[in-house]
Parts: sequence; C-alpha cells; structure tokens
Amino acid sequence: MENTKKQTNRPPYGIIAVLMIGAFIAFLNNTLLNIALPSIMKDLDVEPSTVQWLTTGFMLVNGILIPTTAFLIQKYSVRNLFLTAMGLFTIGTILAGFAHVFPLLLAGRMIQASGSAIMMPLLMNVMLTSFPIEKRGAAMGVFGLVLMFAPAIGPTLSGWIIEHYDWRMLFHFITPIAIIVILIGFFKLKDKKDKIDMRLDFLSVVLSSLGFGGILYGFSSAGKEGWDSPEVYGTIAIGVISLVLFILRQLKQERPMLNFKIYRYPAFALSSAISMVVTMAMFSGMLLLPIYVQTIRGISPLDAGLLLLPGAIVMAIMMPITGKLFDKFGGKALAIIGLTITVVTSYMMSKLTLDTTYPYLIFLYTLRMFGMSMVNMPVTTNGLNQLPARFYPHGTAMNSTMQQVSGAIGTALLVTVMSTRAKTHATEIGAAAMKHLTKTPTPQVIAEMKQQIAMKAMLEGINDAFYVSVFIAALALLLAFFIKRAKQAEDPADTQAINNKVSGKLAEN
Repeated sequence: MENTKKQTNRPPYGIIAVLMIGAFIAFLNNTLLNIALPSIMKDLDVEPSTVQWLTTGFMLVNGILIPTTAFLIQKYSVRNLFLTAMGLFTIGTILAGFAHVFPLLLAGRMIQASGSAIMMPLLMNVMLTSFPIEKRGAAMGVFGLVLMFAPAIGPTLSGWIIEHYDWRMLFHFITPIAIIVILIGFFKLKDKKDKIDMRLDFLSVVLSSLGFGGILYGFSSAGKEGWDSPEVYGTIAIGVISLVLFILRQLKQERPMLNFKIYRYPAFALSSAISMVVTMAMFSGMLLLPIYVQTIRGISPLDAGLLLLPGAIVMAIMMPITGKLFDKFGGKALAIIGLTITVVTSYMMSKLTLDTTYPYLIFLYTLRMFGMSMVNMPVTTNGLNQLPARFYPHGTAMNSTMQQVSGAIGTALLVTVMSTRAKTHATEIGAAAMKHLTKTPTPQVIAEMKQQIAMKAMLEGINDAFYVSVFIAALALLLAFFIKRAKQAEDPADTQAINNKVSGKLAEN
C-alpha cells in the first residue's frame, strides 16, 4: 500500500513523456493518408474501392488487436510492449515508404496498425495507474491533447506534403522520428514487471477477431457495397454471432482476455455509451466537411486541410484546461455544455449551400471541435475512475475497441444517408428541372444540367447526413444528464480476501 502511494505521489514523468511522443506519431499516422488517397490511386493505378483498404485495413487490424491489449498489459512490462509496438510501427512505415506496388503499401500500412493498436491502451493505462483520481482529469487532458491534436493536424500536414512532394514522403518523414523514439525508449524505459502466469486463450482470440473484425469490415463496406450486399450483411452477421460467443466465453473464464464484467459499474457503462455516440457524431464533421469542400466547392487539398487546423488548435488548447475543470467540477456540466454546442453546430452544418463562405466553415467547425473538447476525455475519465485498479487494462482496451466499432458504424451510417439521399434528391431535382424546360435541350445543355443536378443532390445528401448527426449528438446530450461523479469502487477480489482473512481469524478463536 505504501509503495502504491509513493508511486502515486511521484508519477513516472519520463516514461509518460516517451509514451506520449510515440503515441503522437502513431495517432498522427491515422489521418495522414486520407488526403493522399487520390495521389496514390493515380501513381499505383488502383481503383477507389481498392485504395480505400488503406484506411479500412488499418481500422480492421486495430479492431482485432486492441481487445488483446488488456491481456498484454497485464502480462508484459511497459518497456517490452512499447518497444514491440514502436518496432512494428517503424517496420511498417519503412515498408510503406518504399512501396511501388499496392499490396506492399497495404502490408506496410497493416503492420503500422499492429503497432499503433497497442499504443493508446498502453499509454492510457499508465496514466490511470500513475495519478490519483483527484489529479487524473488534468493528466488525461494532456493525454487527450495527444489523442485529438495529432490526427486533427494530419490532413493539413498531408495536404502541404502532397502539394510539394511525393506521397511517399508522408512515411519517410515519420521514419527517423520513430527510430529516435525507439532509441529513447530503449535507454530510458526501465520498468520491471513480475512474471505473471497468464496464457492467451486461442479460441477467445479467434472469436474476438471474427467478432470485432466482422462488424468493422461489414459496416466499413456498407457505404461502398450497399446494405443489401451479402458481403455487408453476411460479415456483420458473422461478427455479431462471434461477438456474442466471445462475450459468453469471457464471462465464464477466471482470467478473461477482455473482461465484460466491467459493464456492471454504472459510471463506466454510461461513459462507454456516451463515448460511442459522440464518436459517431464526430465522424460526421471529419468525414463530410472534406467531401463538401473538395468535391462540391473544388477547394484544394491543402486548403481543405487548413480548414480543419483551427479546430485542432482549439482542441489542443482546451484539452488540459478541460482536464483541470473536470478535477474541480466533474464531468456532467462539461459534457452537457460541450454536447449542447455540438448539437447546435451540427444543425447549422446541415444548412450548407453552394455559396457558404470559407471563413464561416472554419468558424463552425472550430466551434464544433470546441464543444467536442469538453466531452470526450471528461466522460471517459469519469467512467474509468469507478473501476478498481486491476480492471484498468480491460477498461482502456474496451474503450479503444468501442471507439473503433462506433467510428466504423458512424462512418457507414452517414455515408449511406449521404449516398441514398443524394440519389433521391437527384431524381427530384431532375424531374423539377424537366418541367421548366420549354424546348428540347441540346446535348451540351443536358451535360451541364446533369452536372448541376449531381452537385446540388450531393450537397443536399451531405446536409441530410449532418441532420442525422444532430439526433446522434442529441442522444449523447440526453445521456449526459445521468452522469454522476464517480468514486473508485471496491475491488470484489480484495473484499473476498478480507472476508476470508476475517473468517480464518474467527475460526482460530
């Protein structure tokens, strides 16, 4: 107990700093490639449906590996896990940077993902075990800065690099940074861990991979293939059945790979639900706005990236501030204020026109990200605070996994709404235009009309998708009213041990 207090009073800032740098470049990599996809398609001569695997595949590997991190964190030391994760990430980065055929690029990207998947749960677990509950908000605020700021600046950085250099430079500039981080970690990370006799249940890994992998793949493919495709509903069905079997198996095991009993703690269950809904709403802005500015408005990749930059900066500034406010006031007030802003700005984004000004878009997106900055970390931290310490690895792994799943579901849902509503609007606008024609149009006029109709239909489809995100954010706002400040619950294992000890003394007497 005394050792724990000493560790709590003096957090391992050196270890945390090294992990933060590693996590930053891993998270940055998540969105770095999005704006580069058109350049990669042209250079490697691949179709949009093929190049999309660079993001879908990354998400799939994350979804499959993250559930195993609870086991890995308990079994191995921070040093060993960090060096392994950064080693895999660096190998994948080098491979992708020198890829001249698509399969090699995809292989490098998925190896990157295998390292990146370990980083977030590992860093979050170290943060939870290093700081007491009353100081955890500020610490997690700094973690949130890394988590949100890195992927947010990805599009801007990517747009600048693509305009000035070859897309492979996206990987080449990360490689030396990753190698330096590995060297720092090798010499600075010295934590030791007692050997724990734990074995990874092979069947659990298979069921987890099929469950989370199937659901992620199915929803990720829905926007492209359509909901009536056997590839979509078949993989989702396999995923759901496998996930149910996985959960049932975990509930029966003494040492589960991923402990679903943590959902017995109401604060964690509520925070998990809110985080999933917020992630779905957040993807509407990150996904739909770049489509709007590039496809409909013809704005360059760099300017599209710059549009998102002020929001990223505001979020970076707000994260540590939000963390301190959480320590003082709790998560409920912050979540309600933040989600109210998110609902209002989402509604305003559902009113975009062909003439919406660039500064107005920047203001709206920045205000939306300001609202988001008050939600994610406070809600997540409040939920994790209720868990007994031995459940932290399971809580962080569960949160990371659910974010991947909800991100895929949110993306699929919004892309489907955008696509289906755009087709409906195209039919309606086309029929209305034909009524107003007084004479038979020339082929040139028909071509111009089709282009204008497609543009207006796409705009209305995007607006409808934003409108759906209003209701998603409103659901999160409703749930936020039930948040209560969490206190760490008693560990059932500790209670049982005390009871056994008391029973033993009574028996002796």
